[in-house]
Amino acid sequence: MNTLAFIDAALDEDIGPGDVTTLATVPLSREGRGVIVAKQALVVCGQELARRVFARLSERMGAEVRYLPLVPDGAAVRMGDEIAHLEGSLATLLVGERLALNLLMKLSGIATTTRRHVDAAGPTGPRVVDTRKTTPLLRDLEKDAVRCGGGVNHRRALYDGVMIKDNHIAAVGSIADAVAAVRRAAHHLLKVEVEVTDLDELQQALDAGADVLLLDNMGDDQLAEAVALARALRPEVTLEASGNMNPERIRAIRDLDLDVISVGGVIHQATWVDLSMRITG
Repeated sequence: MNTLAFIDAALDEDIGPGDVTTLATVPLSREGRGVIVAKQALVVCGQELARRVFARLSERMGAEVRYLPLVPDGAAVRMGDEIAHLEGSLATLLVGERLALNLLMKLSGIATTTRRHVDAAGPTGPRVVDTRKTTPLLRDLEKDAVRCGGGVNHRRALYDGVMIKDNHIAAVGSIADAVAAVRRAAHHLLKVEVEVTDLDELQQALDAGADVLLLDNMGDDQLAEAVALARALRPEVTLEASGNMNPERIRAIRDLDLDVISVGGVIHQATWVDLSMRITG
């Protein structure tokens, strides 16, 4: 779904045949101003999307309101900071208020959560990446929010990266057979990632020629042993750790010579941040 279609669908869901409260109380021609304020410390994300909500709603209502961001996406703000001003038709502003705030709060929540994980990894630690654990049809928005928080995107979908997981291995019969099958089918530019859960599977994946190893759900001691073994046998292999990752654990393992830590929770466990809009004139 493209952005305009998404905005139209979201507006239709909220407005239906019309905002009975606003249309009964505020003439379209009445103009004024508003401000969006952070009610907590957060990392901002969604400014362009909020602007496009009001731009589209202005077209649909025939009365313009202008959205003026005060800080860019990715900026860290404090409680009480103003993140955007609005000016123009008060009716359009009021009709679009909730959709714009919902999007800003959700996406800024992901960016804020991601920033905590990235800060835990430190400037020289592994990259923090997301996963495919996203809200259906909102993946692009959520992955953009991860980038706003300083994280990096993993593969976008099933078509743009090879990841051989436990169920693939169970279906095929072995790691070696799964890797060989992918090598026959995939073009030469695609790297092959294999999920492993213990040192035996790690050895099998290395022997099969995997380019990337996903060290999944290992304890800290086992993870350290797996990294040491992989670096000794094939120093060039990319090492990704996943499973039960949070900022505290990332701090504990960030010096293990991992390349990547993948954290689905930066999206699916992110909490919305608190923003409010006030009419100022």
